[in-house]
Formats: sequence, C-alpha cells, structure tokens
Amino acid sequence: MKLRIKFSKKGPLRFIGHLDIMRYFQKAIRRSDIDIAYSTGFSPHQIMSFAAPLGVGVESEGEYFDIEANSVTTAEDMIARLNAEMAEGMTITGMRILPDNAKNAMASVKAASYRLNWKEGYSPEYSLSKAVSEFLSKEEVLYTKQTAKSVIERNLKEAVYELKAADERTVYMLVDASSAGNVKPGAVIECLAGFYGKTYDANAIQVTREDTFTDAPNGEGFISLGEVGENF
Repeated sequence: MKLRIKFSKKGPLRFIGHLDIMRYFQKAIRRSDIDIAYSTGFSPHQIMSFAAPLGVGVESEGEYFDIEANSVTTAEDMIARLNAEMAEGMTITGMRILPDNAKNAMASVKAASYRLNWKEGYSPEYSLSKAVSEFLSKEEVLYTKQTAKSVIERNLKEAVYELKAADERTVYMLVDASSAGNVKPGAVIECLAGFYGKTYDANAIQVTREDTFTDAPNGEGFISLGEVGENF
C-alpha cells in the first residue's frame, strides 16, 4: 500500500541538502522498523518518492514523501516510531494511506506557499506593501534568469497565484511549483525590489515553505498534498 508522510524541517537542518535528506529518511525508516517495500533486481532500494526538493537554507512546515509499505499498524504508532529517530528540527507531522491510482508525491506537485521574513537587523529598503500592490496591479512582470545554456524570460504574473504583505517585514505567496514551471520565491522578491532600483539580498530573508499543493479533484484550485488519501 502507498503511504504519504508529512514532515517539517527547521533550525540547523535547513542547511542539509535534498540528497542527504533522502539518505536521512532511508536510515530512519530502517531504524524505526517500518515495513517498507523494496524494489526488485540486483540492487534493491526502498520505494520512496519525495515531493518538490527544498532549497538549502529554506525551512518548511509542509514537506512530503511517499513510500510503499508491505504492512502498517496505525498512523499514530508509525509517526511516533519515526519521530523517535528524528534529529532536532525534523518532525513527522502526518501520515495517510493513498489510493492505488494516486500519483507519487513528485508528480503531484503543482504549487507551494511560502512565508518570507526579513531577519533581525534587516528590512526592505522600500515599502513592501506598496511593492506588492504594484506587482498585483501590473498585467505583466517579466523576470529574466541567466542559466548555463541560455537566458530565460518569464511573466511572473502567470506563476504567482497569491501575493500579500502581512506587514513591512513579512510577505506571503502561493506560486507555481510544478516541474515545468517552478518559481523560486526569491525571484518574486527580486522583482519587488527592482521596482525601486534595489537589489535582492538572499541573506537578509528567512524563507519558510508553509505547504505544498496539488490540483483539487474538481479541477478548481489546489489542495494540500496532506489532504490526499485517508487517515488510518
């Protein structure tokens, strides 16, 4: 059966990269005696699929990965066993059984919500609320990114689904996080700063991913990856 596991990642562990997080959970699952299924073949591995990788330095309250299990007890028991193996800053917060036809976590991701806070000693060199209002008032906000092979230009208004300033040091956003159109929250802040001729200082801001979303079953909007499936 397929299981979806939700976890949060905070504190010093935010500096651990995606590949190390994968290895971390592989070891934690073995130590917690979760009856995970393994692939067949010469080199069997745990059947596991993570949702959108988290950037180094970014905290999260809504990360997900899927596994296939041969057997289960209860979600409460399995969460407790996994949390007993977690380091400080990593917490398992949910677990659900997925339907047999559910897409894996990585293929399901369509959007992600973020909270960005300016750290102590830093603040925007412009009015954050006015910059957000200006962004929302425009029909087109072009963002240019230089890659190793080409220059990519994109209209962020098509990829930013929600944007609001809670105060002059905090901004919330819901953005495209699909494999084909993923938008990093820093790109949005870079455009806001650019309205006033300012630069984006990534070191000044703590980024927190609040949740990760997939398409709603009725085709209207999004639902959290943690709402897919059933409790057990």
